Amino acid sequence: MYPGISIESESHITEEKIGVLLLNLGGPETLNDVQPFLFNLFADPDIIRLPRLFRFLQQPLAQLISVLRAPKSKEGYAAIGGGSPLRKITNEQANALRLALKTKEVPANVYVAMRYWYPFTEEAVRQIKRDRITRLVVLPLYPQYSISTTGSSVRILQDMFRDDSYLSRLPVAIIQSWYQREGYIKSMADLIEKELQIFPNPEEAMIFFSAHGVPVSYVEDAGDPYKDQMEECIFLIMKELKSRGTNNDHTLAYQSRVGPVQWLKPYTDEVLVELGQKGVKSLLAVPVSFVSEHIETLEEIDMEYKHLALESGIANWGRVPALNCSSSFITDLADAVIEALPSAMAMSTSNTISEEVENDIVGYVAKLFFGSILAFVLLLSPKMLLAFKNNVL
Repeated sequence: MYPGISIESESHITEEKIGVLLLNLGGPETLNDVQPFLFNLFADPDIIRLPRLFRFLQQPLAQLISVLRAPKSKEGYAAIGGGSPLRKITNEQANALRLALKTKEVPANVYVAMRYWYPFTEEAVRQIKRDRITRLVVLPLYPQYSISTTGSSVRILQDMFRDDSYLSRLPVAIIQSWYQREGYIKSMADLIEKELQIFPNPEEAMIFFSAHGVPVSYVEDAGDPYKDQMEECIFLIMKELKSRGTNNDHTLAYQSRVGPVQWLKPYTDEVLVELGQKGVKSLLAVPVSFVSEHIETLEEIDMEYKHLALESGIANWGRVPALNCSSSFITDLADAVIEALPSAMAMSTSNTISEEVENDIVGYVAKLFFGSILAFVLLLSPKMLLAFKNNVL
């Protein structure tokens, strides 16, 4: 039992109210939600990292990109039923986590905070205040840390907590990443082992880890630890599998790149073609950076990448499901929350890992110059003007 369930004062004992805040991306629930969801996504300065001089272009640029990308994105969401299942699954995970904590004699309220769609972070924080939570654990549903996921959500929380008299004093513990936790590693290994048995010759299937990509500049210029954490995560999962006697070949690639900038390589689509050319016949796709089914698993992997793999000569295709509400996974999240509770303290206003580093003046000026040219060209392109005429004006 968590030892700090009550706080004693001079006149009375106040029951401590523990809260857990789950952070996730969010997703459009209907096709009409797609364009405003994309706008919220690209308006985030941790997603499109404009130089300071051009931050005033953040929202206009987000509007341009969201209008252009909406038709293709709508096709993807239509293919999986007309919207994202992420809210439903995250709510189920929140309820399962609440029950797991209750079983461990740590009663807690569990809240869901989506970054780019309902329920937004602001809604969850308002509920935390209404419930008079006295100790909070922030748990991102991203195993690996990135400035574009956990970093962005934590930055918003810091801004909200800094200026609020109640929240600024609330003890908070932030679990920055948890990809290395034994429970998570074993849960992933369990799923992989189960899916391998479906193949005609399980030992011949290659384990194909596909992670969501991030721009290379996040890693090289802003110090994002995502790539290193992802590679360590794969190492730990394969180490666990080998300890169980599973010695299949494996590889890692990155999916979901957007725009003309360089993203982490190798790219999933290119690697699939290469593997087919090399004669790989059986492939098990593992969406390693996703713990909930959503557009990147249900449409991008299950449809686009599966079709590409089969077209490239890979005869046997399989895909590991997302963890969702797997009991061992939820139990480990509950353990992570309990372990984090004693470290809770008022949220710091100091700099975080997600803050931008721009010490290379020459590189910074070059980015400003070429970025401005690119924005100008995009703004005046016939496709852009037509899109705005049809969708905005």
